[in-house]
Amino acid sequence: MRIVAGTHRGRVIAAPDSGATRPTADRTRQALFNVLEHARWAPNLIGAAVLDLFAGSGALGLESLSRGAASALFVENNPRAIETITANIARLTMQGQADARLLDVRQLGSRAAQSAPFNLVFLDPPYGLGLAEVALNALVSGGWLADEALVVVERGVGEPALRADGFESVDTRNWGAARITFLRPAGPRN
Repeated sequence: MRIVAGTHRGRVIAAPDSGATRPTADRTRQALFNVLEHARWAPNLIGAAVLDLFAGSGALGLESLSRGAASALFVENNPRAIETITANIARLTMQGQADARLLDVRQLGSRAAQSAPFNLVFLDPPYGLGLAEVALNALVSGGWLADEALVVVERGVGEPALRADGFESVDTRNWGAARITFLRPAGPRN
């Protein structure tokens, strides 16, 4: 896998060697970021605070940093994935901008009071397990989202409709086997 654009364009990043993750394909990532850079409803990537849940290799958060995001927090429950994310952060010399935490999204809890809420969140859970809905509820109840946050959810195209109570869908795109839904909080969160 490679970073597709920005200051680290073309740099190789590793994917965890276990079969427990499913990295977003480079082509899908490029299409996703094209939408984020050009849609009038998308947040500005420059200076964004990014949260990458179910982070896998960290490709989505790392791509965001390469394109100008200020910071990224990677959350993953697989120890091998955390090792890979940490190695990718070091390889790209992003240690001051990025942090990786071994944590199950179902135990996300409250955002630390000293950290700012996130304005761009990526959810790329395992397909077919209903974890996107669980994560969306955790983001709201834990105060993780800025008022104008954008949440990008990747699910399989064959999955049932996303139940996103408290969110409004601003766009949905299908790329290969992936369905990407762009959500905004329906009302103020903080």
